[in-house]
Order: sequence, then C-alpha cells, then structure tokens
Amino acid sequence: MPSSWIVARATPGGRKQYLVRFRLGGRESSQRYAGSFRTRVEAVERRRWVDRELAAMRVPDLSLLKGTRDNAPTLAEAAAAYRASRIDVAEATRVNIGTALNLILGVLGGGRRLERFTAQEIADAVSQLHANGYKRETIRKAVTHLACVFDFAGVEPNPVRDKLRVRLPRGEIREPEPPSAEHVEAVYRLLPSKHRLALLWLDWSGARVSSIDTTLVGDYDEPRRRVRLRAATSKTGRALWVDLPDVLAGAIEQVLPPREDRDPGARLFASSGADSIRTSIAKACRAAGIPLWSPHDLRHRRISLLHREGRTWAEIGALVGQRSLKVTSDTYTHVLVDGRELDYAVLLAER
Repeated sequence: MPSSWIVARATPGGRKQYLVRFRLGGRESSQRYAGSFRTRVEAVERRRWVDRELAAMRVPDLSLLKGTRDNAPTLAEAAAAYRASRIDVAEATRVNIGTALNLILGVLGGGRRLERFTAQEIADAVSQLHANGYKRETIRKAVTHLACVFDFAGVEPNPVRDKLRVRLPRGEIREPEPPSAEHVEAVYRLLPSKHRLALLWLDWSGARVSSIDTTLVGDYDEPRRRVRLRAATSKTGRALWVDLPDVLAGAIEQVLPPREDRDPGARLFASSGADSIRTSIAKACRAAGIPLWSPHDLRHRRISLLHREGRTWAEIGALVGQRSLKVTSDTYTHVLVDGRELDYAVLLAER
C-alpha cells in the first residue's frame, strides 16, 4: 500500500537534513523523492501533504507547490560527503576512493541530483569507460564506490546495484608474472642511485610500495636489524617486523645520520618515493628491453620465493602482511620464478 516516511542524514557541512520519501505501492514499488528540509517540522508538514495526496489517490506532484526548491544533493556533493565519511580507512585508501569516483563522475557529470539517475545511465557510463580503454578492475572500483555513494545518501532503489542493467565488461584473469632475478638486476643498474636502496627493500620485504613513503627512521630497530611496518599502513590492521639480512641493514645504516642526530619522524627512504620509483622502474624496463614490471611485482616475487622455500601460507601471510590466505594460495600456487635471490652485496657495491 502507499506510504511515506522521513529520513534524516548529515550534509557535507555536518548539519542535519530531512528527506521526505514515498511509495505509490508496496515494497515492490520504487521510492520517490518529496523534498529535503533543514528542520524536522518542515519535513513533517511535507509528509502530511504527501499523505493527503496519496489518500486522494493522486500522485504527489512537487511542481504544484509554489516556492518548492529541490535540495536533494547532487552527485558531486554526495560523493564528497561519502569520501569525507570514510574515517575508517587509511588516507591512501581515501585518495584511491576519490580517484575512482572522479573517473566515473567525469562521464556521468556531478551536477545532477541523485534521484534523477537511472540504472541505464550508469550502464552507459560503464560502457563509455570500457570504450575509453579502462581496464575491468579500474571500472569495477569506480562502480563499487559509486554504489556506496548512493547507499550513503539513502537512495533506494540504488540504480548502481541494478544487476540486470549495470554489468562490468569481461576481463581476462591476469596471473602475476614476477620479474626474474636477472630482470630485477638489470633494472637496478639502470635506476637512479636514490632509488636503489628502496628497490632492494621492496624485493626483500615483499612490502607494498607505499611503505617507501610511510616507513620512518623510528621504525628501524638497529640492534636487531629489523624494520617495523606499522598497523596503520597494513591492510591486515596489524603491525609486523621485517628482519633484514646484514648486508641490507648495513646499507641502511650507512645512509642514516649519526644516532644522536636522527629524527625518528623522518622517512627512512627519504631520497625515494612510491610514485617516483614506479616511474623510474618503468623507464628502466624499457631501456633494458625487458618486460615491464612494477614495484608491486616485487611483492609477487617475494611471496613466490617464500612459497618455493616450502613456507606455509599462514607463515607467508604473517611475513608479508597478506590479509586473505585463500587469495594468497589461489594466486601464487602456480606462479613460478627462477628461484634465485639477488646478491645484495654485489649490487650494493655497484652503488
């Protein structure tokens, strides 16, 4: 049967806003928008008007109300509010959310009200992104976060979750192809010297490339020659220690200031950075004429080497901070590399 109700939500500015919604039938019918108000008193008055219209078997028509103003959030406003609400994730994740949303907002446009989007428009946007050459995983992230924006704004039914119309493009499953020791050594020799130590750290630790930016001098335990990866930078939500070989620990200590002058809050790999090393590796791969690989492929390489050593998936997950052991085992069971470790002593002597 027809019904109406009031939904309270927070605006991007932190104030409360009251939305009036109604249905012309039971739960099978779609929700409709009947206005947005700053006070509950105004919302209650609008709801009463909606109820009178429904009781008279009329479809409430907002255009009949003089001075009606559509205060429903635009897609851009709702996206900003959703991103600001994600205080439960790391800042890097918030940046990724913003990047994914900006991608699909560039196709849909952010100036329209949420209530006016249809599932077909979302499907057309997905098709446009696919036609523009974006990969399936990139589109999936954009669509996933867009659906969360509509959920956060209380839009029901959510047009992004219409599985009949909104479909992702077919994507080929890409098995990780970690670089061989020979290819890593070739890139190492072509990298600017400022990135070389960070490269060896990524190769040994299997840490995510963001660790270059987030690992601090205070995270280095010199007596035990190990580095702490903080819980805030790990997807598992748990800190972990990475024991270093003596030759790599010695190289790190050589670039650190004297103990009395060290700033615990300074970056351990201050001369490098996640974005710059990613670009430099790509340039070195092209210059060496070898298959392109990224810093994250060194994480694949380390997990593969640990698997070849006969480590259990639980041990590997604990060593590299892998969140899902099932994903780890499913992904790396058949991944093979040459199995040779880099000779850090030889490489560091070339710096």
